[in-house]
Amino acid sequence: MIAFKGLIRAVAVAGAISLSVAGAEAKGIVWARYGDIDTLDPHRATSTLSLQVWSLIYDTLLATDKDGKPVPNLAESWTSNPAGTEYTFKLHSGVKCADGSSLDANDVKYTVDRALDAANPSVTKASWGPISKVDVIDPTTVKFTLDKPFVALVPFLADSFSSIICKSNKGVEGFGTTSAVGSGPWKLVSWTKGDKIVLARNPDYQNFGKLADNKGAPYMDGLVISVVPEPQARLAALKTGEVDIAEPPLDDVEALKSSGDLKITVAENTGQNVFWEFAVHRPPFDDARARQAVGYATDAADAINLVYGDLSLPEACPVSRGVFGNDQEFCLKYRTNYDPEKAKALLKELGYGPDKPLETSMLVWTGGNRQKLAEVFQAQLAEVGIKADIEMMDIGTMNARVRQENETPTGKGSMDMMTWSWYDPDILYALWHSPGAYRGFTSPELDKMLDETRVLTEPEARKAKVQEVFKYLLENGIHIPLYTPGWEWVFAERPTVEGFHVAPFVYPVFNDVKITDKKS
Repeated sequence: MIAFKGLIRAVAVAGAISLSVAGAEAKGIVWARYGDIDTLDPHRATSTLSLQVWSLIYDTLLATDKDGKPVPNLAESWTSNPAGTEYTFKLHSGVKCADGSSLDANDVKYTVDRALDAANPSVTKASWGPISKVDVIDPTTVKFTLDKPFVALVPFLADSFSSIICKSNKGVEGFGTTSAVGSGPWKLVSWTKGDKIVLARNPDYQNFGKLADNKGAPYMDGLVISVVPEPQARLAALKTGEVDIAEPPLDDVEALKSSGDLKITVAENTGQNVFWEFAVHRPPFDDARARQAVGYATDAADAINLVYGDLSLPEACPVSRGVFGNDQEFCLKYRTNYDPEKAKALLKELGYGPDKPLETSMLVWTGGNRQKLAEVFQAQLAEVGIKADIEMMDIGTMNARVRQENETPTGKGSMDMMTWSWYDPDILYALWHSPGAYRGFTSPELDKMLDETRVLTEPEARKAKVQEVFKYLLENGIHIPLYTPGWEWVFAERPTVEGFHVAPFVYPVFNDVKITDKKS
């Protein structure tokens, strides 16, 4: 039993979770997910599971509209100087943190200074850009000064990586594990690692820009986020009513849609991009022709249709649909589109053939039927003379392994099916600008283009430069897009759940949720 200010508690009974307020059963939501967060501290992790929870506890200066574009939120307006080196944000007054303290420009300064702290910076420090100082002009006005223009700052301030951390967290023992105070729609009651997070309605919450019709506090009294790794266990809990919202087993989605027993929501505009990348500092993938052969041999549309049906979309660009610069027609001109005869011709040029296949490892991370997808890709590659040995591993292990492969100059070839998710093409800077996220492909020419995508303030000029980067990555077989996964974020809801939706970049929104069978 976990108490919060003597009023709210969460109780686990026979595997079910209920909420009670002052002894009476409350109106609570139970959301089951496959995994847990890394931390409650927005400066210490990058996982989507963590981001989703931060968006419930904290708020951000800006928000995103239905198309994923930045709009005002805690900051009711902002301006920049002509050079793009100063941004001034005017904040709403009267905003409260969950502990009752006021949120103002001092909290913004505290957050940014903490993120850029040289001794212990945020893991996403680079995404804050070249901020040299933050000045509090008055309680509702704060100014960021940058060493040089950085146009990706504005969209970043709408993402939960930039969550405003209330200054009252400073020096609190256990911040990020047992304590976390923000100004979001929900406040932390408790986090039991590997089990559940218990949140309570923040009665002081004001919704200035987030995608919810409800402009005040959530309708429901509490929200429990329960860790249930097994898909069938989540489905069983949905059917019995122990859980209100959960990710269903992928193989059951079509049947659930047909039966109508549960409502199905598939996240759109996820910002997620799955792609081939290669260990380029040794043969065979130090030669662009080998990389291009893999691209020509891969029929992503057919593969995802076989495994995911209509839950995923083929992706032609190095950033996902909905992200600035994405243009399917443009990217299809330069992408290595499925053409097995071209793949065979390139392999022949490299000295490979029926009696001498190109051999490589194919690194894939576990979950979401990726094993099946990898097997389809493996068969496609085999048809042109590429022998790819699948190695399945968790995502953390794969990230480390990819870097290891890039730092190894000899041995068998290596390629991997990577997934990154971001709201802006600045993700390509993180991936491919020297030294590179995984120490993979880099070049002075690419570095120069990527630098320019960060400083061009005129949208059309920036778009042109971003697409120049796309062209370079696609033509050289550096980043071969495969698909945008909606399947990874499919939600099933009980029929009694109303008002649930998923905002761009995979943020579930519970502000509008009402559950008709919850007793009060």
